[in-house]
Amino acid sequence: MSPRRPHTHLVAMPTAMLTGALLSLTVGTALYIATAEAIESDASTRFRGMTRTAQYAIDARIKSYTDVLRGMAGLFHANPDASADDFRHYVEQLDISRNFPGIEAMNYARTVGPGGLAAVDADVRRRLRQYGMPEPARKLRPVPGRDTYTVLVYMEPAIPESLDKLGLDLEANSYIRRTAAESRDNNTIAASGLRVNILPGSGPTQNILAMRLPVYRSGMPIDTVTQRRAAYIGSVGIGFGVNKMVNGALEGFPVNGVRLVLTDLNDVPPAPGEERPSAVLYDSHVQAKVRTPRLLDDAGLLRATLPIEFNQRKWHAEFSIAKSALYTRFDLFYPWLAALAGSLSTALLYALFQTMASSRRSALRMAEDMTRELRASQAKLQATNEKLRQLAAHAEQIKEGERKRIAREIHDELAQNLLALKIEAEILANRTRDQHGRLHERAAATVRQIDSTIRSVRQIINDLRPNVLDLGLNAAVDWQVSDFARRTGIECELVEDENEHHLDDQCATALFRILQESLNNVARHARASKVRIDLHQHADMLTMTIRDNGIGMQPGSRNRTGSFGLVGIEERVNILGGSFSISSGPDTGTTIVVTIPVSLQQSVRGLTAQDSNLVLSTVG
Repeated sequence: MSPRRPHTHLVAMPTAMLTGALLSLTVGTALYIATAEAIESDASTRFRGMTRTAQYAIDARIKSYTDVLRGMAGLFHANPDASADDFRHYVEQLDISRNFPGIEAMNYARTVGPGGLAAVDADVRRRLRQYGMPEPARKLRPVPGRDTYTVLVYMEPAIPESLDKLGLDLEANSYIRRTAAESRDNNTIAASGLRVNILPGSGPTQNILAMRLPVYRSGMPIDTVTQRRAAYIGSVGIGFGVNKMVNGALEGFPVNGVRLVLTDLNDVPPAPGEERPSAVLYDSHVQAKVRTPRLLDDAGLLRATLPIEFNQRKWHAEFSIAKSALYTRFDLFYPWLAALAGSLSTALLYALFQTMASSRRSALRMAEDMTRELRASQAKLQATNEKLRQLAAHAEQIKEGERKRIAREIHDELAQNLLALKIEAEILANRTRDQHGRLHERAAATVRQIDSTIRSVRQIINDLRPNVLDLGLNAAVDWQVSDFARRTGIECELVEDENEHHLDDQCATALFRILQESLNNVARHARASKVRIDLHQHADMLTMTIRDNGIGMQPGSRNRTGSFGLVGIEERVNILGGSFSISSGPDTGTTIVVTIPVSLQQSVRGLTAQDSNLVLSTVG
């Protein structure tokens, strides 16, 4: 037998080493995959947040263009006879180049019948001669079968490329005529979806989109379709460059290399003699002349698709970026570091296991050493827990003190300032009551808003630290019960001793917070219609009981993940050195029992009472 032992040992060693190597490789690979997926998930989450910001920016720009359009409609609604000079002055005040750089052109189209075409044509030709522009070759003439014509009469900016559109009959295009009629009948913005790329400075791949808004004559009703058709006098429109609009929204994108493809999901009919326009409105890589690497397939890209509303049209914004653009240098090496750490740790653990298994005596000695270390660790853990409890008590005291300080500062500063502001607003409202009606209404609204703000400030002060706590535990409990009954509508009954309970501020505050959290649990979960609160002191024991007729606690709800109400109560009790228990039943509700030694400090008499136990029985 003695010759076989070394042979068996030599055979077992390579097998053990091979097993350990395979195990280390498996763990390292698993850690690499898990770490890489976590990094990719974090990058994907950050990327989606960035894309939502860009989406909001594009929506905001479209909204700003819509506001400009409504302002133009208001100009002609107030003055249907506004001249070209009036329109030019209005556009100059908007300072389009600085405030709305994406807008390329603004115009006003007047709607007339067959009999008014000659006058409109003459007016357009007269102004073209003033601008030194050639007149249109053909005059505006009635077309059989049509009773309305919408002609562009004002164009800004007054440059040749824009003025060339003066006298254009928008209703000559059947698609525009149909969308304009729908916009007129529904009093909505028309976004035709027709795209051109010939405006100055737009570039060969720039898409220019147009929006139009109907204008109705002032003083005429527009409640029905018939009334709107009768009051309709024309429409205002703007043309804006998609590139400028989207490029401005992408300027704040936190990382470089993002690609945005903006697609129009609605069908756009082709213009006569032209091909159907592409559904792609914008492609950032095409605009920047960036060639997308072929090696970056879907596995190497992050994608996010978000919808964008363009009035009644639907756009599809697809963002994509190389994953590497969102990775830091550490992210690139972290999966390998995790794999290396996992492999080495597994190899070391496996070697330790083999070493322990090879010698029972060594294992016993190690077990004894570990037992001693474990006992020492338990002693240290107990000491640490005690320190943590003291630290938690100190932190709770600091938090309550900070709440009290903040509440006092809000009351002394903000509340007083709001009161002074309310007085000034009331004076303004009284002085403008008879002479300035609109100003009086605004002042009165300001007073109401200030009153609402004062109520909110008072509620914030009460949420931080109710002033009633300064009056003692009895007053605080009575206030909290009354406030709870008022807010929830649950019937509350408070039974307490006639004597006042003298507690130090820290203990009274902790008991108030425990009561507050218990009542909140009743309101959220108990489905109770009645709550009874008993507050009694027997010798050195202060007992507070809260009982409701609710449905009780569901099995396992006490340890449910994310539920910290009962945990917070138990932690406050532990900080005060007390004990905690809870019982519940479907027919009896839920009962919480808290026992706390209470230090009664009667500073006025110069006496210190013995520590007492507090029993808090809470149902809810």
